Amino acid sequence: MPKIKTHRGAAKRFSLTGSGKVRRNRTNKRHLMTGKPSKRTRRLRVSTITDSANRNIKRLIPYM
Repeated sequence: MPKIKTHRGAAKRFSLTGSGKVRRNRTNKRHLMTGKPSKRTRRLRVSTITDSANRNIKRLIPYM
């Protein structure tokens, strides 16, 4: 079997947890931050686990 190429865009955005789930950062924290409440921006700092419908991301990052 040949090696599988890692999708570099996905590798920069996602990582795997120890149990094999896909971790991602939250969106909406790049610009227009002055109009967003502090409570919301604090919540956007923490990463989250992807939805189970997006598990095909694991195929894009096979060696992580």
